[in-house]
Amino acid sequence: MPSQKTLPRTIAWIGDVDGFVRLLDQTLLPTQVEYRDCRTVEEIWEAIRSLRVRGAPAIGVAAAMGVVLGMQKMPDRQRGSFERRLREVADSLRTSRPTAVNLFWALDRMVEHVRPHLEKLPAGQLHRMLLQEAIKIEDEDRHMCRAIGAVGAALIESGQGILTHCNAGGLATADYGTALAVMFSAAEHGKEFHVFADETRPLLQGARLTAWELQQRGIDVTLICDNMAAQVMKEKRVNLVITGADRIAANGDTANKIGTYGVALLAEAHGIPFYVAAPSSTFDLALASGDAIPIEQRDSREVTHGLGKQIAPDGVKVYNPAFDVTPARLIAAIITERGLIRPVDEHHIRALLG
Repeated sequence: MPSQKTLPRTIAWIGDVDGFVRLLDQTLLPTQVEYRDCRTVEEIWEAIRSLRVRGAPAIGVAAAMGVVLGMQKMPDRQRGSFERRLREVADSLRTSRPTAVNLFWALDRMVEHVRPHLEKLPAGQLHRMLLQEAIKIEDEDRHMCRAIGAVGAALIESGQGILTHCNAGGLATADYGTALAVMFSAAEHGKEFHVFADETRPLLQGARLTAWELQQRGIDVTLICDNMAAQVMKEKRVNLVITGADRIAANGDTANKIGTYGVALLAEAHGIPFYVAAPSSTFDLALASGDAIPIEQRDSREVTHGLGKQIAPDGVKVYNPAFDVTPARLIAAIITERGLIRPVDEHHIRALLG
């Protein structure tokens, strides 16, 4: 098994109900490992929006903890104001990022957890219930990631080459990752393989985060530019592709970081299986297909000023979608904590998820 270093924790609640959120600032990786303490819901909103915390599962955990922050210092005597404030906090956090469904799932879960008790319990008790639920969401995510790794590890054989895009490791979740969890689990079972990590433009999550995580865990990794994927596939260096997901529609269409769709098309052209790894909370069965998934549009400066340096002429038009949608027909299987979904279609998705 590869040697591993102790990895920093992505996100954690510090203290009791009057505590705060401590998160690893991913905008500073890989050269700086620094934590950021968030003590207000506004700071959580900014952390999600600015990608200090990112990855669908981790965003869900951060949002749940953000609700707890937003409900601090509510007086017990004003029960009606507790419900109003709860809705305000949840609605504010919903505006931070539109594509990752785990954000909305976690916020809905937090609100619904206390809704039956709003007229019965004092604010202090309701607040403690919210903290307990946020910690539970984090703990469940940790266990789901481990289960995803166990399910997917069988897909990897020693000697294979694996390509991944963006970052779907421990940095994107509460602990172990989704796509990278499959690799971590396979490595823990003694399998030796090689990973090609796409740099993932324009924010370089593959270069800054995935390559760093794989190195930390002692897994053999080579960083490539996004436009090199076709070449390494043509050279038969890649045997399978595994990515994460930010939202999966009922038919299996999957939204993930921009560039994933192109990787899936390349994999199909070269006869390489393309897998998606995601927890059940990433499925949005209310959406019939990927056509209905909202795609976040981000600041043009992410393209024109890469890593803070201007690399494009002033005034140039920029199109900067953060995600694209890979059709279900290109996905060989979806790896979930409950098992493999194969073939990927609405019937098999609903049969597994219930």
